[in-house]
Amino acid sequence: MAYKPLKLWFDKELAEQLSEKLLSVRSDFNSIPFIKKVNAGVDGLELKERVELIADELNNHLESDYPQQVEVLLQILGPENDEETGMFKKYFWIMPIAKFVEKYGLDHFDVSMRAIEEITKRNTGEYAIRPFIEKYPEQTMGRMKIWSMDSNKHIRRLSSEGGRPRLPWATKLQMFIDDPNPLFPILDNLKDDPSKYVQKSVANCLNDILKDNPKIAKRIIEKWITDATIERIWIIKHALRNLRKQNDEWAMKIISAL
Repeated sequence: MAYKPLKLWFDKELAEQLSEKLLSVRSDFNSIPFIKKVNAGVDGLELKERVELIADELNNHLESDYPQQVEVLLQILGPENDEETGMFKKYFWIMPIAKFVEKYGLDHFDVSMRAIEEITKRNTGEYAIRPFIEKYPEQTMGRMKIWSMDSNKHIRRLSSEGGRPRLPWATKLQMFIDDPNPLFPILDNLKDDPSKYVQKSVANCLNDILKDNPKIAKRIIEKWITDATIERIWIIKHALRNLRKQNDEWAMKIISAL
């Protein structure tokens, strides 16, 4: 099969698939105008714009208030993803639903947190969560700390990945560039996580912090090296990969001590 860029999967065919799923739980869904609007708007758009277009048309054609819209959307998500991969292959079609929550759910904290949690079990809520961190920092970080102890690896990963100061494809979280300390209770809960998927996220979050707040990040890493588990050793080494390439003296000393 010829390679098909991810953005091209967000098209009329996807709108038709979403319509079929929505009609199965809500028979009055305006499927025909929804499909037409998506089809008319996608040409010339890049990935993020296509995802947002579909999210906007979901909002326009699910004729009810936000909590009711979310209830309908959650019903079509299907089985949870038991693997550490597949979020952008098998479950790519959920991305517009995550964008819908990100864009239209800010005034409905509890409803949106539940939606992000369910979305994350299949795709990812790492982008959708960021506006909530900015608008409700204490509430959202409190919820993410709870998530860091969840039995589901996707939810645990979200607690780290969603708060990354410099998450790729996302707006920077300036509040954590200025002060990363609210992230550390979450990262501390995850420092010995058994899932490589989660470990990578923790390491990448530390790597982000090292770029803007090296003294703070180094202090945390120096604390973590005491009685470090195999999982924690991997996280620390991966977090230091950029400094290692630069032959940074401090990083090389830490790595040799592990």
